[in-house]
Amino acid sequence: MTVTATSVDEPDQAQEPASASRGARLLRLVPALAAALSGVLLYVSFPPRTLWWLALPAFAVLGWALRGRSWKAGLGLGYLFGLGFLLPLLVWTGVEVGPGPWIALVVIEAVFVALVGAGIATVSRLPGAPVWSAALWIAGEAARARVPFEGFPWGKIAFGQADGVFLPLAAVGGTPVLGFAVVLCGFGLFEAVRLGVERRRTGQLRRPAAVVALLSVAVPVAGALAARTLVSDEAENGTVTVAVIQGNVPRAGLDFNAQRRAVLDYHARETERLAAKVKAGKVAKPDFVLWPENSSDVDPFAEADAAAVIEKAATAIGVPISVGGVVERDGKLYNEQILWDPVKGPVDTYDKRQIQPFGEYLPLRSLIGAINSEWTSMVHQDFSRGTEPGVFTMAGAKVGLVTCYEAAFDWAVRSEVTDGAQLISVPSNNATFDRSEMTYQQLAMSRVRAVEHSRTVTVPVTSGVSAIIMPDGRITQKTGMFVADSLVQKVPLRSSETPATRLGILPEIALVLVAAGGLGWAVGSAVRNRRAGSAG
Repeated sequence: MTVTATSVDEPDQAQEPASASRGARLLRLVPALAAALSGVLLYVSFPPRTLWWLALPAFAVLGWALRGRSWKAGLGLGYLFGLGFLLPLLVWTGVEVGPGPWIALVVIEAVFVALVGAGIATVSRLPGAPVWSAALWIAGEAARARVPFEGFPWGKIAFGQADGVFLPLAAVGGTPVLGFAVVLCGFGLFEAVRLGVERRRTGQLRRPAAVVALLSVAVPVAGALAARTLVSDEAENGTVTVAVIQGNVPRAGLDFNAQRRAVLDYHARETERLAAKVKAGKVAKPDFVLWPENSSDVDPFAEADAAAVIEKAATAIGVPISVGGVVERDGKLYNEQILWDPVKGPVDTYDKRQIQPFGEYLPLRSLIGAINSEWTSMVHQDFSRGTEPGVFTMAGAKVGLVTCYEAAFDWAVRSEVTDGAQLISVPSNNATFDRSEMTYQQLAMSRVRAVEHSRTVTVPVTSGVSAIIMPDGRITQKTGMFVADSLVQKVPLRSSETPATRLGILPEIALVLVAAGGLGWAVGSAVRNRRAGSAG
């Protein structure tokens, strides 16, 4: 019996270390799982949902996952956070071309988040860690907005805050300050919870750290409330009645060339339908009309019949129209806005400056062609960039043009305002992305830009959602998707500049310097401690 008992007990004793080892491995997976899920939580905070506040717990959980980790662990955890955030956020990029480019884009963009994660882990034990960490996040956004291929700012934290309490901060320092406030509040929330748990466990409270945590939460909220004084929709230079045309696009059954002509016809038809409503007294006559990007992919300077269609629509409505065209000039292709006067015809143009890589031009064309020739055939000729801001004078009003993708770039919007724009128009073509979240994400950008520069923003889109946005960020009218429609409204003109407009890139530079300072402090401290340990 004794032998039997011993033979039974021995395997149980041997299994205990194995069970403990498995438990330890599972515990090590918890930070990785938390990082990935907090990235998903951040995605859920973005439009079309209005759950902006979820960004705070998302960064709080990320702060917990990264605190006290090595920079290598921070790199990996940051990458998981980036994948959790960007994979669902950018799924629309694969609607037309399949999952390959979507996954490639996310894999590259998540590298920036990984580097930020490494930095946050490095500064996580410094006094004032929430400040350094939030500044590092904005530094990562600044880099992602510039490289590679002129940058891709989609997914800036500011663009998820169009419905949030922090939105007025856009008028203070643009998207960097708005994003910094949100991230700081999230990291401050984690720090407050951590210190509270520590106090319950030890009975002691580290007052300096507690003050930092409290200020990290309170200052962004107080700043946002104070910044409301900068937000106004009052007219400073009178008002204009603007018409936004959404002509819609054919859904199926037409080849490429026929579809281009059909899109032009649809927008002309909707303009003529609006002219009939005006004549019947059902709608106020607009002072000018705004068509979307690509509303005339048939070059009206080269094709007489396309010019005749636009001319007929302009004559019917009797006011200037801003037409989105694709124009070839001197062998170069331009995505162009054309100011079409009902009497004089085309009188001014604006060429899109921030063109979309892999959509309007193809970087690394020979390499990509070797991988998949279909991708090169989809962008058979690269578009060329414009060089000057676009501000049309329409019925005495200065209308700044920000074409579609340009709305994501701080400089492209600000340049129109500093060039005199009293109203901003964001002509867009989202038909390629079907009913995906892309159009709502882009619409949220325009709402942030309205507050950032205190301007009315109109968003004419070929297939929707088109909208009229007040300078305080409110949408007063919008269309559905894949319907023909028009919006007519009297809107305020404004010429004053917000602090964000005046300061331009300076707040972003300041936050990047703060991030560099925190990182330098942390690395310097680590080196000194290592040397001291070696000397001891």
